Amino acid sequence: MEATTMLPILKKKLAFLSGGKDRRSGLILTIPLSSDQTSMEELSATLDYLLSIPSEKCKARGFTVIVDGRKSQWNIVKTVVLMLQNVIPAEVSLVCVLKPDEFWDKKVTHFCFWKEKDRLGFEVILVSANKLTRYIEPSQLTDDFGGSLDYDHCDWLNKRLVFEKFTKESTSLLDELSIINDGDKSAAESALLPSFDPETVLQTGHELLSELQQRRFNGSEGGGQGGPAWCPMDEELLAQPQVMKLLDSLREQYTKYQDLCRQRNKRTQLDEIHTKVMQVVTWLQGPGSELLKTQQAIGDSMRAAQTLQQKHEEIESQHSEWFAVYVELNQQIAALLSAGDEEEVVELKALQQQLSDVCYRQAASLESRQNVLQAAQCFHSTTQELSQQLDGLLGMLCADVAPADGASIQQNLKLLEEKLQTVEAGLNSLREKGTLLLEQMCSQPACSPEAPESPVVGQQDNVQQIQSVMEEMQLRKQRCEDMVDVRRLKMLQMVQLFKCEEDALQSVEWLSELLDALLKTHVRLGDDSQETRTMLDKHRKFVDVAQSTYDYGRQLLQATVVLCQSLRCTTRSSGDTLPRLNRVWKQFSVSAEERQQRLELALNFHTIAEQVLQQECVDSESLDEVDSSGKTLLDRLTMPIIFPDGYKYTILDLFFSYFYKNHISTTELV
Repeated sequence: MEATTMLPILKKKLAFLSGGKDRRSGLILTIPLSSDQTSMEELSATLDYLLSIPSEKCKARGFTVIVDGRKSQWNIVKTVVLMLQNVIPAEVSLVCVLKPDEFWDKKVTHFCFWKEKDRLGFEVILVSANKLTRYIEPSQLTDDFGGSLDYDHCDWLNKRLVFEKFTKESTSLLDELSIINDGDKSAAESALLPSFDPETVLQTGHELLSELQQRRFNGSEGGGQGGPAWCPMDEELLAQPQVMKLLDSLREQYTKYQDLCRQRNKRTQLDEIHTKVMQVVTWLQGPGSELLKTQQAIGDSMRAAQTLQQKHEEIESQHSEWFAVYVELNQQIAALLSAGDEEEVVELKALQQQLSDVCYRQAASLESRQNVLQAAQCFHSTTQELSQQLDGLLGMLCADVAPADGASIQQNLKLLEEKLQTVEAGLNSLREKGTLLLEQMCSQPACSPEAPESPVVGQQDNVQQIQSVMEEMQLRKQRCEDMVDVRRLKMLQMVQLFKCEEDALQSVEWLSELLDALLKTHVRLGDDSQETRTMLDKHRKFVDVAQSTYDYGRQLLQATVVLCQSLRCTTRSSGDTLPRLNRVWKQFSVSAEERQQRLELALNFHTIAEQVLQQECVDSESLDEVDSSGKTLLDRLTMPIIFPDGYKYTILDLFFSYFYKNHISTTELV
C-alpha cells in the first residue's frame, strides 16, 4: 500500500500516528472525529495504511488508540470502536475515548463498552481531555490534548511520499544495476541505461536521511522531562536503517556501474577515435591527395594564377574541416593517454602517429602548393609589369624626336636612360622570381609515401613556360637596347648640333661685340709715337682674336652641316648664321683695316713731328713733311668707313660715339 494511491484520503487526517508512546512504549494512534459524517471505508483504509508502517517488533508492544469524540456523536464513536476490533484487534491495548463535557449518558456508554469488553478484546475507557494525562504522559500528547508533542500532518505526509518514492526507485534501481553489473556483456550493453538517474536517487536518499536524523535530534532536544521525545519520522516509523541500507547498497552497485560505464565508454571512445582517424586518413590520402594532384598548373597570366589561387583556397577550405577533426582527435587521444592502460596506450599512440604523419604530410603539400601559387603570381605580375615597361620604352623609341633645344634633348635622353635602367631592373627581378618559382616547384613534397617521385616530373610544361617567358623578355629587352643605342647616338648628335648652332651664334655675337668695341671704343690714335705704337700692337692682337672667333664660328657651322646631313634634317635655323657671320666679319675686316691704316699714319705723323721737335734748327723741308703727314692723317680721318652693304661710318660718328660712351659733353668736345 502506497501513500500516492490514497493521497486524498490521507490528507483528510482521519487518523494519524503522532509519534508519541504510552507508558509501555506502545505507539499512540489518534482518530480525531469531526462533526461531519466520517466515512468508515476511508477511515478503515487510513488505519490499514498507518498500521503497515511500524515494524513487527513495534506492533508487538501494542497500540493505545485515542478516539477524539468531543465533536462527534456517540453512535459514530461506538462504530469506530467496534471497527478497531476488525482492523487491529490483537495490536490494540487500550482505547481512550475522549467524551464531551455535557453529552452522552455515562451509565449507558459505560455499560455498553463494559458489556462488550470480552468480545472486543481490549479495554475501552471514557475520559475527559483534561484527565487523559493519567494514562499518557503530556510529552507524548499533541497540543490538541494539552500535550507538548509537535506534529505537522502535512509535513509527515510529504515525508512519507518522499520515503516511499525513494524506497520504490532505489529498489528498482538496485535490481537494474545488479542485472547490468552481474549480467553478461550483451545483456549489459542492451540495458546499460537504468530507468532512474542514480545520482538523483542517491541525492534524494541522502536528503531524506539527513532530514530523519535532524528531526530526531530536534525532537530529542524539544522533549519534556517525562521521557525521550519521539517524532513522526522516527526510525521505527520510517525505518531509518532501511534508508541507510538502501543507500549503502545503491552506492556499491552504482560504483560498479560507473566502473562498467567507464570501461564501456573508454572502449567506445577508442572505437570511435579509430573510426574517425581512419576517415581522416582515408580522405586525406584519397580525395584530398587527388585534388592536389589535379592542381599542378601555374597559369599563363596574372588572372589565370589568381583563378588557380581561388581554386586552391577552396581545396584548403575542404582540408581545414578535416584538420579541425584532427585537432579534436588529437586532444581526445591526449586525454585518453593520461588515463589508459598499457595496451590502450600502445594502440592510441599508433593511431596518433599515423594521423599526425598523414596530416603533416598533407599540410606540407598544401603549404608548398600555396608557395608555388604565390611565387607564380609574383612571377606573372613582374612579367606583366616588365612587358608594360618594354611597351612604354618601345613607344618612346618609335616616336619622332623633335625637341626645341639641347636641354629638351638632354631631358629626353635622361628619361630614356631611366626607362632602360627600369627595364634592366625589371628583367633582373623577373629572373629572381622565375628562379624562386622553379625552386618552389622542385621542393614540393610527395602527396603520399606511395608516390615519392618528384612533382617536377609532371611539371615540365611549367618549367618550359617559365624559361620561355624569361627568354622572350630577354629578347625584347635586347631589341630595345639596340634601338636605345641608335636613339642615344641620334640624340647625342642632336645635342651636338644644337651645341654647334648655339656656339656659332655665340661666335657671331662675340664678333659683333668686337666690331662694336672696335667702332666705338678704339678711336684714339695716341699722343705720341710710343703710345701709338703700343695701340697698333694691341690692335693687331685684337684682330687676331677676332680672326680666331671667326674661324671658330666657321668650323662650328661646317660641323652643323655635317650633323644635319647625318640626321637628315634640312631645315635648320643655323642656315642664317653663316651669312650673318660673314657679314659681321667683313664689317670687322674693313673697320680693322681702316683702324690699322690710321694708326700707321698717326705713328708716321708722331715720328716726324718728334724728330722735328728734337732738332735745334728746323728747316722748312722738315716742316713741310710734318705738315704733309698731318694733312694726310686729317684727310684720312675725315673719310668715312664704307661697309660692304654701303653704310658709311664717319669719323664724327666715331667721335660722338666715343664721347657719348665716356659721358663727355658737347661743350667739352668743342
